Amino acid sequence: MSENKDPHVAENGVEGVKFVYDFTEGNKDLKDLLGGKGANLAEMTNLGLPVPPGFTITTEACKVYLDSGEEPAALRDEVSAHLSALEDRMGKKLGQPDNPLLVSVRSGAKFSMPGMMDTVLNIGLSDKSVQGLAKQAGDERFAWDSYRRLIQMFGKTVLGVDGDLFEDALEAAKEAKQVAVDTELDAADLKKLVTKFKKIVKAEAGRDFPQDPREQMDLAIKAVFDSWNGDRAKLYRRQERIPHDLGTAVNVCSMVFGNLGPDSGTGVAFTRDPASGHQGVYGDYLQNAQGEDVVAGIRNTVPLAELEQIDKKSYDQLMQIMETLENHYKDLCDIEFTIERGQLWMLQTRVGKRTAGAAFRIATQLVDQGLIDEAEALQRVTGAQLAQLMFPRFDEQAKVEQVGRGIAASPGAAVGKAVFDSYTAVKWSRSGEKVILVRRETNPDDLDGMIAAEGILTSRGGKTSHAAVVARGMGKTCVCGAEELEVDTKRRRMTVPGGHVVEEGDLISIDGSSGKVYLGEVPVVPSPVVEYFEGRMHAGADDADELVEAVHRIMAFADRKRRLRVRANADNAEDALRARRFGAQGIGLCRTEHMFLGDRRELVERLILADTQDEREESLKELLPLQKQDFVELFEAMDGLPVTIRLLDPPLHEFLPDITELSVRVALAESRQEPHENELRLLQAVHRLHEQNPMLGLRGVRLGLVIPGLFTMQVRAIAEAAAERKAAKGDPRAEIMIPLVGTVQELEIVREEADQVIAEVEAATGTRLKLAIGTMIELPRAALTAGQIAEAAEFFSFGTNDLTQTVWGFSRDDVEASFFTAYLEKGIFGVSPFETIDKDGVGSLVQAAAKAGRATRPDLKLGVCGEHGGDPESVHFFHEVGLDYVSCSPFRIPVARLEAGRAASQSEGSDHR
Repeated sequence: MSENKDPHVAENGVEGVKFVYDFTEGNKDLKDLLGGKGANLAEMTNLGLPVPPGFTITTEACKVYLDSGEEPAALRDEVSAHLSALEDRMGKKLGQPDNPLLVSVRSGAKFSMPGMMDTVLNIGLSDKSVQGLAKQAGDERFAWDSYRRLIQMFGKTVLGVDGDLFEDALEAAKEAKQVAVDTELDAADLKKLVTKFKKIVKAEAGRDFPQDPREQMDLAIKAVFDSWNGDRAKLYRRQERIPHDLGTAVNVCSMVFGNLGPDSGTGVAFTRDPASGHQGVYGDYLQNAQGEDVVAGIRNTVPLAELEQIDKKSYDQLMQIMETLENHYKDLCDIEFTIERGQLWMLQTRVGKRTAGAAFRIATQLVDQGLIDEAEALQRVTGAQLAQLMFPRFDEQAKVEQVGRGIAASPGAAVGKAVFDSYTAVKWSRSGEKVILVRRETNPDDLDGMIAAEGILTSRGGKTSHAAVVARGMGKTCVCGAEELEVDTKRRRMTVPGGHVVEEGDLISIDGSSGKVYLGEVPVVPSPVVEYFEGRMHAGADDADELVEAVHRIMAFADRKRRLRVRANADNAEDALRARRFGAQGIGLCRTEHMFLGDRRELVERLILADTQDEREESLKELLPLQKQDFVELFEAMDGLPVTIRLLDPPLHEFLPDITELSVRVALAESRQEPHENELRLLQAVHRLHEQNPMLGLRGVRLGLVIPGLFTMQVRAIAEAAAERKAAKGDPRAEIMIPLVGTVQELEIVREEADQVIAEVEAATGTRLKLAIGTMIELPRAALTAGQIAEAAEFFSFGTNDLTQTVWGFSRDDVEASFFTAYLEKGIFGVSPFETIDKDGVGSLVQAAAKAGRATRPDLKLGVCGEHGGDPESVHFFHEVGLDYVSCSPFRIPVARLEAGRAASQSEGSDHR
């Protein structure tokens, strides 16, 4: 190595790359490089907290491995150098027979992912070093327990052996000894179990369990890299929209032991309750155990508060460390710790996952404590969490049959058919069934089923078990540790107190807020958050719900920050009033075709099929007063706020008789020699107008141009309704929107006719009307010629549903049911483009059209009225490209308001940086 080269630079052809960092070298801001776990271990080390020494292999090393299929050439030497330094510090050698150093190997991506490789503890143990560990600890049972754990973890996570084989062997050993828990097995029992485990490895993996400690460590490191592309990890990344190219870090940490007897143990702690957000002592502790025992839910834990009686010195130290970490991270912290014979060790900390309710409470608490400001509080909550809080909950007055109670791990009211494995949960869910996944405890293999289920119920584990942590992260209802329920996954049944048996397919209900489990379907009632938005519960009142108060404050922060206005998609006065209560600042889309369903459909049918001008005018004459009254009611409900009315835009087939039914009627009439002249005439007209692809056919502006008088009737109804409201001292603010425009000439023709009608109404009523006329941008050609179209439009509203269909060439009604599932599973989509806007394709057209439109008309108002208007990620995009408002369904308005505030807050933060 040349003298001017950094000694840390790896000689692997990747210039300037260092692949291994000691815990003393990193910090919490290096998550991209060291992963979340490694960065936080380094941060705790820098804070002077008791962290066992170790080192982190960076995500860069993983990326090289994933790209080339081989580890970087210099990685082995770097690992050897750091391992040697660790051995010097600890005064032991990895796996040496007389005084072995043992290490753990753990994955650690930037984002916590349940699908990643499980931890492997006790690496360095072998047939020889287990004797040295027993002598070193003065405890033979402990040494053999540690060894059987290594073989079990290594076999499952590194060699791919079915974990149930080890569990079955462990259960058999306990049954043979007639004991309930593994801590009652003695050293002789564990020696036999080690022998059995090694035979399982040999039979299933086709090789002996490795006795070379360095081979154990190297294979474990490689397994972590490989787990990045495991099916569960890829599924979780798609679900959470985590990029696939980040890679994972690997943490190698010197072992500390919680299974050395009653003065040792392991636990997980939260600085606040992750379910409610309340301050206090929250977590689980397990004496004489190693860390994975807690999160796996294999043994039932005791509440963390009991540690004060078990080991007050360690408890007091832990409380001080928890306070230090929360003040340092300015957030709820999730902590893993081990006590080894009275010595406390910190194994991990991270900003903890929390329920939606806890997120809102904690954000406002931290503002009150002066740890964060309002802008930061907005970044601590999400629109998805707010949407969860608006879900219904169980009716407390309902007659219920409670059969159990566990730990309230993740709130919500979930009802579904009991299923006992992940495969069935996915299968039934895809068939439209709502299911509850019932397990003794979950593990990463259950991720598919957890995603598919309405909720998760386990008979083992606590608030820090796998089921609880994953459910909270996904916003799924979860009840854990319902010990009185006997879950038999092999027989697909659950026995509840009293002997009643719940078979697979039976309905059950679980309450993730109380932990209660009920037989059958329990009725649900509205969320208090919805009642708040509807004005039936008032924040600040003496009896106000604490959660409602937190939501009220966060929404106030968002409304003060946001630039985007939020309107509603509403087609009648009832929806408009509800939207207004939810905070809508107008209507961004009134779909007039929805006003013609039901009894009025026949009038539109007659209009479309009319042969003569007289027939057409007669239909229009009947429709006009009905339309006018619709608009009067809408303007009254939204008085003083803009109401954007889209002229008729149905696919033609929605207003025509069904061609098959009509053909049958005609055929039957002919066979019976009954009169059928009208039906035959109707059938001929329907055949004439029949379209192979109605979504791309005679609809929108095309229909208005082909059927004279249709659009002018609607414009007249809008104008007369506005004049009537003005005469009643109202403040109608109507905007007329022309749908499916592809060229400026279409808009010019319709606009000219509309202006003439408005002038006629003004003259007849003596009322000055200000009716803006604009268009939807929902075709690629409209977006590409937006500069021309803006010459005739006072506003654009992006119809991103149709724009997505026409950009992608998708028929939404068909593709979502046919191949979208496969596209999502294969990672072609991270999320459906109908759910979150495709920024690269559809989004680029929106951005280009907005820019071109404003270049022509600087005061052009820009909005969006597709379903993307209520999608959190899409709202941020619309803020970035400079739209004026988003419009969404009434129940999504609070979500859009919150995300608009978060988008503005993030933009300010970026500008300041």
